[in-house]
Amino acid sequence: MLILLAFIIVFHITSAALLFISTIDNAWWVGDNFSTDVWRVCATNWSTCWAITDEFNEYQSIQAVQATMILSTIFCCVAFLVFILQLFRLKQGERFVLTSVIQLLSCLCVMIAASIYTDRHEELHQSHGYGMKVSEGQYGYSFVLAWIAFAFTLISGVMYLVLRKRK
Repeated sequence: MLILLAFIIVFHITSAALLFISTIDNAWWVGDNFSTDVWRVCATNWSTCWAITDEFNEYQSIQAVQATMILSTIFCCVAFLVFILQLFRLKQGERFVLTSVIQLLSCLCVMIAASIYTDRHEELHQSHGYGMKVSEGQYGYSFVLAWIAFAFTLISGVMYLVLRKRK
């Protein structure tokens, strides 16, 4: 049981780390001379970055992605704290339902963020506010990590739902 508990904790911490990296790092959309995420655009040739503001097309979509990624990260961290509390408070044989619900909310938020970005990426990168041609890029590793975090949070949410506290 101790090995299973250690595995679940490591899995959850890995999920949170993936969410932090995909939310913060500047690699959702990359090209030869630029990288962009949901916060800023960086030109790799000039080593300059500028924030994405309301001058950009589809700014509301970017704000939705920002908000849901932040919520997903917060929910994942709260789920871990609730799990630790429930680990010591629950009676033997009870399930970690509250932890599972919070983790599944995190899963839903990251899915919404990545789905919005997937659906709106063409319109997002056609803006004249970029100052360079970013439409000729491709998805970066932060975007891929967001989808991997979706799978991890979904799996851990289901694991908490199935898990019972044993001796």
